[in-house]
Amino acid sequence: MATLTVWKFDTPDGAERAEDALEALEKQELVHILDAATVSWEEGKKKPKTRQSRLTMTTGILGGVFWGLLFGIIFFIPIIGLVIGVASGALAASLTDVGIDEDFIKTVREKVTPGTSALFVLTSGEVLDRIHNSLREQGIHGELVETNLSADQEANLRSMLQEEDA
Repeated sequence: MATLTVWKFDTPDGAERAEDALEALEKQELVHILDAATVSWEEGKKKPKTRQSRLTMTTGILGGVFWGLLFGIIFFIPIIGLVIGVASGALAASLTDVGIDEDFIKTVREKVTPGTSALFVLTSGEVLDRIHNSLREQGIHGELVETNLSADQEANLRSMLQEEDA
């Protein structure tokens, strides 16, 4: 089973620092990263900067389509307004099928705001306490927002992404 976690940090560079720490954990084989992406939102900016993680640029299973869809719904569609309202409902419904529900989206939208950053990570077989403790030991303090994907939801996610690529 895969776990999608979002680690929110109170600084625009916190996610990048956490990404470095996560890379070290993967090298120690304490976590298996399937895919990752970061969001950095500078104070005073209207929208955040998003990017797929350097940890998985060639091996990430989700890729840009998934991150673009997720970040679009969380951060950009509210800015665009009602013109895309119907489309955003359909997009949000497709994410619900893969275990990312409206509460998750709303929570992330409320917590990741100007002046903060977030690291989105899809992992397999990790122990979240181990990751959290390792980040704290390195002086990286973040807030965890989490949703677990069942095996069926992970399969639905992969299927949805394959359809998008076709």
